[in-house]
Amino acid sequence: MEKAKSHIDYNDTVITIRGLRKSFGSQHVLRGVDLDLYQGENLVVLGRSGTGKSVLIKIICGLLTADQGSVKVLGKEVIGMKDKELDYIRINVGFSFQNSALYDSMTVRKNLEFPLVRNQPNLTRAEINREVEEKLDAVGLLQAINQMPAELSGGQRKRIGIARTLILQPQIMLYDEPTAGLDPITCIEINELINEVQERFKTSSIIITHDLTCAKSTGDRIVILLEGQFQRQGSFEEVFDTDDARVKPFYDYNFIQ
Repeated sequence: MEKAKSHIDYNDTVITIRGLRKSFGSQHVLRGVDLDLYQGENLVVLGRSGTGKSVLIKIICGLLTADQGSVKVLGKEVIGMKDKELDYIRINVGFSFQNSALYDSMTVRKNLEFPLVRNQPNLTRAEINREVEEKLDAVGLLQAINQMPAELSGGQRKRIGIARTLILQPQIMLYDEPTAGLDPITCIEINELINEVQERFKTSSIIITHDLTCAKSTGDRIVILLEGQFQRQGSFEEVFDTDDARVKPFYDYNFIQ
């Protein structure tokens, strides 16, 4: 399914990355990455496992430290930030983890309340309830508010994870393999939800995936990470209109085999 055209402000860059490098010992993962994310844009980063896709978004929100380069998020340089400054970034940049990262000992309600109360301690009970219910309604799971994570399907846990990420009203969303491990129908539902979040909450997003259906359905622009650098970018058709032996197998595996 092709993605509908989004309202993107190309004059407003919310993430700017220049010359980003990251190695783990002798393994050089990112070798001088340059990237811009624009206001209102869903940007998909494609690449094989182990190519540094998840490393990239962990550096963006300060979970990993870069070896070299510049990462500006909402106009602020992340590299070298102190913990207190990183708190500002992490409130405004929502990270949707691959495994949803829900607390198994808490109900769905408590999972959403936890970051809200921690970061906005002056909220009233009525305000907390309203925020929790609004975000659960946005992902279509208000009825699961009193359930435990173990009672939910994989797709439902993904949705609750996204709802919890939205609870602090971030300006930017980072999705790490949002459709991994899900059946095809649930994948379609998650792809639709990512687009709904973009439209309803006016977010800008980076979506890490190797699922080309997800990329085609959610990406306003697609970049492909090869050998530690972005080798191709553009629309889905522009990226895969090539005989490059490093790129063509992605398309063949997803749509031909």
